[in-house]
Amino acid sequence: MNYGHPLEFGTFITPAREGAVALARRGEDLGYDLVTFQDHPYQPAFLDTWTLMSWVAGQTERIHIAANVLNLSLRQPAVLARAAASLDLLSGGRLDLALGAGAFWDAIEAMGGRRLAPGEAVDALAEAIDVIRGVLDAGERGPLRYPGEHYRLTGAERGPLPRHHIPIWLGARKRRMLRLIGHAADGWLPSLGYLKPGEFRAGNKIIDEAAAEAGRDPAEIRRLVNIAGRFTDRRDGFLQGPPRAWVDDLLPLVVEDGVGTFILMSDDAGTLERFAREVAPALREAVDRELPAPLPTGAFRGGAVRAKRRGGVDYDGVPASLAGTAVEPGDIDYPRLRSNYMRGGSPGIVLRPRSTAEVADALAYARRHPGLPMGVRSGGHGISGRSTNDGGIVIDLAALDAIEVLDEATRRVRVGPGARWKQVAAALEPHGWALSSGDYGGVGVGGLATAGGIGFLGREHGLTIDHLRAVEMVLADGSVVRASDTEHPDLFWAVRGAGANFGIVTAFEFEVDEVGDVGWAQVGFVASDPAGFLLEYGEVASAAPRDTTTFLVMGPPRRGQPAVAQLYGVVDSGDPDTVLERLQPFARIAPMFQQQVVIAPYAAVMGLAPDADHQGRGEPVSRSAFIREVTPAFAAAAERLLRSGVVYFFQLRTVGGAVADVDPDATAYAHRDAGFSVIAMGVDRERLDRLWDGLSEHFDGLYLSFETDQRPERLADAFPPRTLRRLRELKGRYDPGNVFRDNFNIRPLDGTEATAS
Repeated sequence: MNYGHPLEFGTFITPAREGAVALARRGEDLGYDLVTFQDHPYQPAFLDTWTLMSWVAGQTERIHIAANVLNLSLRQPAVLARAAASLDLLSGGRLDLALGAGAFWDAIEAMGGRRLAPGEAVDALAEAIDVIRGVLDAGERGPLRYPGEHYRLTGAERGPLPRHHIPIWLGARKRRMLRLIGHAADGWLPSLGYLKPGEFRAGNKIIDEAAAEAGRDPAEIRRLVNIAGRFTDRRDGFLQGPPRAWVDDLLPLVVEDGVGTFILMSDDAGTLERFAREVAPALREAVDRELPAPLPTGAFRGGAVRAKRRGGVDYDGVPASLAGTAVEPGDIDYPRLRSNYMRGGSPGIVLRPRSTAEVADALAYARRHPGLPMGVRSGGHGISGRSTNDGGIVIDLAALDAIEVLDEATRRVRVGPGARWKQVAAALEPHGWALSSGDYGGVGVGGLATAGGIGFLGREHGLTIDHLRAVEMVLADGSVVRASDTEHPDLFWAVRGAGANFGIVTAFEFEVDEVGDVGWAQVGFVASDPAGFLLEYGEVASAAPRDTTTFLVMGPPRRGQPAVAQLYGVVDSGDPDTVLERLQPFARIAPMFQQQVVIAPYAAVMGLAPDADHQGRGEPVSRSAFIREVTPAFAAAAERLLRSGVVYFFQLRTVGGAVADVDPDATAYAHRDAGFSVIAMGVDRERLDRLWDGLSEHFDGLYLSFETDQRPERLADAFPPRTLRRLRELKGRYDPGNVFRDNFNIRPLDGTEATAS
């Protein structure tokens, strides 16, 4: 029988000093899927197989790499698992594990290994598989404890998380080993030359029965086989003849015995080339003719993965364009993608489109699930947490991260929503350009560039959206439009401040600024009088020249110690004297306990953000507001808020300057007269809401990117009445079904409301 695995081909190369790496590279050039090396550490003429695989991984780009097979008796499984995960990460997901229980026991014992009886070797291998899988399961929180007879772990740290699900194949012939494959492994890897006639089919039967006993689908287990032969002009036995004869010999192994991978044992470059060019493609064609349906080409998901699927998600209906990159709860990439910066998520599926057309496919798939939440995520972190969910669909745009200069003269650049701002800053820096883009380089372009973009260059150069000249976006109905001042200008107006409600932007076109080196300042203050400190900071920050944009962070006073405050910001000047002159008024506000001021490219400031995956937990609790100025009453109220113990993070972001130069009606971001953006974060939603609502007399609007309260009245805080009405009218035109509702939702204006008002 055939098990439905895509047909693949590999090479088996002797790990000798001469030629092994060159043959591996040649195999990749010829289109082989896999290169393998035997592992006999006691052979003096052989290179160490793991070292060789690591070197080959660095010398190749696409081909998968495995031992054939690893001598487990001389490799500690927990360490092996970490080494495998590391090499898999560094190679971009190209490491596969093939293990053997042990052989050549005299040589193993001579090198310090433990001699095992055949039954003990199988038991040790079974434990090793448990240990390896446990260490590789870095999505499982907490250390690994394993009370085995051969391997004992008392609290091993898991991880790193590999790039792909690393399969475990076993080299085996005997019944106990074959049953272990059925119970626990992902593949069977024998050498065909060692098997007697009918032994492969009998081995399949043992594996299939053991898999069924373990509640597994036998089709989860790939059947691989090492083969050897010789090309001749006339047939002279099995795999001894012309390429056509090889195809005839191998075809029954695929169609009748379910082989999914053939690994050619040869160190001869000519043999490898002839097999790749004349046997492999002809065999694929022959298999497709013989089988009732073509073999699949996408990823195969076993029962353990399918068992973690969530209800209500049509996993079998994922568009073909997205099937190869979609991530389910049981997939290896899921721990990387389930959560965002602050929110712990558990979506039912994560779709990862790589083009505008695939975004449209993803959106069409989401529309077929109207009862499920839908999150749209750009490339970086967000505070609000709306880019993940529980049991729903997430459209992850991280792959749309291209950055392209369109016109040097006008400084016009095109940026994908999946890029992070540190990438954008690094791409612009060689040109002497920069784009105001928040305060953290790990933020994704898409979310910030549709909400506003309050950043370190804001008072000098305005918001991020003020530099936006056009967008390409997929609307709720799947159509793709370009919006600018002259094309769909009403939509372009809405995108700049409320874009998440109207579609998925797949490309932004910005006109960026000429920006040289800047002064980057980080200053710590002792704020013994928090209210007084805030009041004076507000006065100094408001009076600072436009080239100076500072943000302030405070936490609750510590027991028995004064409160502290952290100022950080940018002076848009590379002149040290100018930078110091701008910062002197801030330095006089209160005693400083630390300070760091450097002259650096803006890209270096954005580059401080790490590239780590996001591992948010729980639900973020964050509130946002705009104020025109820091008044004595507001400063006193802010001190009471900090002393309440409810808030662990309090921030004032300076706005004003160039931000206020733009007409409030020019974009959906209407709070142009604000002097400061205020953010507070806590752990108790009810208590923070109650305290924050009590401060409402001081507020004039809020900023969407930092707001987690989705009570309907917050919408009126985010948008003035005239702006909100216009947005609702446009929502009714561009998204009447409210597809983009799982965010800070603007509901479409219905006919009754339009007539009445």
